[in-house]
Amino acid sequence: MATALLTTILLSSFLLVSSAEISSKIGINYGRIGNNLPSPYRTIGTVKSMNAGRIKLYDSDPEILKLLSGTNIHVSVMVQNNDIIRIASSQAVAEQWVQDNVLAYYPDTMIRFVLVGNEVLSHQDRRIWLSLVPAMRRIKNSLNTHDIKNIKVGTPLAMDVMQSTFPPSSGRFRPDITDTVMAPLLRFLNGTKSFFFIDVYPYLAWSANPKNISLDFALFRSRVSQTDHGSHLVYTNLLDQMLDSVIFAMRKLGYPDIRLAIAETGWPTTGDIDQIGANINNAATYNRKLVQKMTAKLPLGTPARPGSVIPTFIFSLYDENQKTGPTTERHWGLLRSNGTSIYEIDLTGKRPLSSYKPLPAARNNVPYKGKIWCEVAPGADAMNLSLALSYACGQGNQTCAALNPGKQCYEPVSVFWHASYAFSSYWARFRKQGATCNFNGLARQTRANPSRGHCSFPSVTL
Repeated sequence: MATALLTTILLSSFLLVSSAEISSKIGINYGRIGNNLPSPYRTIGTVKSMNAGRIKLYDSDPEILKLLSGTNIHVSVMVQNNDIIRIASSQAVAEQWVQDNVLAYYPDTMIRFVLVGNEVLSHQDRRIWLSLVPAMRRIKNSLNTHDIKNIKVGTPLAMDVMQSTFPPSSGRFRPDITDTVMAPLLRFLNGTKSFFFIDVYPYLAWSANPKNISLDFALFRSRVSQTDHGSHLVYTNLLDQMLDSVIFAMRKLGYPDIRLAIAETGWPTTGDIDQIGANINNAATYNRKLVQKMTAKLPLGTPARPGSVIPTFIFSLYDENQKTGPTTERHWGLLRSNGTSIYEIDLTGKRPLSSYKPLPAARNNVPYKGKIWCEVAPGADAMNLSLALSYACGQGNQTCAALNPGKQCYEPVSVFWHASYAFSSYWARFRKQGATCNFNGLARQTRANPSRGHCSFPSVTL
């Protein structure tokens, strides 16, 4: 009895000390894949006014790092994926990178993380996979040479590094990376007391399986808990399940104590017709409750690690209009591209949820059933449309046969008409292979059948 009590006291003391060393202030991802975003000067002013405690960059932009000088914002900089092999192969190259991208700004700019690459193990270039940990070691060696102790080196990984995530106790890494990458990575993180950075999106897990995962469970508002019968731990939300699956995967490789950090998480505010649950109501609910969870005065942690502080970066600061892929890709921002708020959010976690104004009703939480088409988006540029039309029609499979002279869709002879047909036909034929209705922002989905007369547009049935 006395031994058990002493163990509990020591564990509680350890968690309190560990938590005190780590700020629970919320961070923001500052992505800049857009041609209509506010200037860095205006952006850093906005980030300060939002009371963000951290900012994560996807590079080490000199202007931004200078603007962050003298602020109390903790900064994460990133080594680009295409620099990893060079850095891994040469300590001199690593030293130069640290000189140019850290020492030129530190300590006036409070750089606290150097992240090597971004979702490296989600890409197919295995040369980079094998260079990842050596590059991290070289960056850390350079920091040590300059006696810099308060900058941690890590790498953000996506949930696709996992072979199994449910139930959490079954969590394990993919077999193709377990021995070659994950084991040396965990050894490095453990030895340097760094963090395992994970990009974790309950939205993606829920939207891929809405029949079996409750939306309320994904949005931190479920009244029903789930028990993992392998660990007997009880879960009240999807995020905790996903995070704990990583913790159990690390345990299986002999590393039970490496701290987690959330490199990216969030919820999209709008999406395509076939993208369930992407709306302002859900996004505001998720991010507000996320902030409250992660900034709780007594850290909540997860069921596998109660009481632990998890540094968290929300994705993202802005909607980014030049990101490719489905519409959700361009709509994860807390702010519109003009810098105005899409919805209210207090990043300190102090504002009661009941004090916010009512949100717009969520109208797409149930999958749409019916036909949809792909058509030219309003305002599309004619020259760019010609290029996209050539691409769509060049993929074979009789995609544009109906547009040949004399065929049923040839008239009217207009790049806008021909492109709409080509987009819809291409999407209908290749959607199962991953094709989207986007074409670099030139296309959009529609429920309204654009067919005319004898010209019938191919459609997708949901």
